[in-house]
Amino acid sequence: MSIWGKFAGAVVGAYLGGPLGAVAGTVAGHYAFDRELDKEVAFTIALIALSAKMAKADGIVSPVEVDAFYRICRVPEGEQRNVARVYKLAQEDVAGFEAYARQVADIFADRPKVCEDVLDALFYIAYADGTLNHAEDAFLRCVAENFALTEVDFTRIHARHNPDIFDPFAVLGIEPNASFDMARTAWLNASRENHPDQLQARGVPVEILHLANDRMAIINSAWEMIRKEQFKNDI
Repeated sequence: MSIWGKFAGAVVGAYLGGPLGAVAGTVAGHYAFDRELDKEVAFTIALIALSAKMAKADGIVSPVEVDAFYRICRVPEGEQRNVARVYKLAQEDVAGFEAYARQVADIFADRPKVCEDVLDALFYIAYADGTLNHAEDAFLRCVAENFALTEVDFTRIHARHNPDIFDPFAVLGIEPNASFDMARTAWLNASRENHPDQLQARGVPVEILHLANDRMAIINSAWEMIRKEQFKNDI
């Protein structure tokens, strides 16, 4: 069953008047995720909720970012109404986005790389209009902090999306003075951790795995730039 089939089954009719139903629950006015949930459903709800909160980060809900969310999740037409209901509820929920981020981190405590996958998707949405404004940057930094990600992690993920400058060392999470062997090791590790099979194994829905292909292309481009520069220096 596709993620949207699972999502619809969890949402429709499972909770009287509440689109998150038994999957997310409703506690003290904000969504509380169940650790025992299907991980793909949990990932999807987390991405919906946090992207909805980010869309309001600067006080203006950009249709470009909303469209980017639908593109990244490849929501079929038949499920868009259900997803839109959850998206709207998350925007209107009085709970702060920090509570959402902490709950997401708790769900995936046994597989923290999933939090990086969520943050990566949020960067994709944030840059949909070609820029990252101050409010969005602050939002993403706070989400990363609640995910217990380091500044190096944040910089590495951000570097994959920044259209203004491509820093191959930042993409691989290493210093510019790193040795060739260190760079190669970082590339191999990044390639292994971000392979589509790895993402799917840790709970990323198959409908969102297309992002892994984009990510791998950027990681490989970073390595190729470093490799060519090293080869030129050795001549």
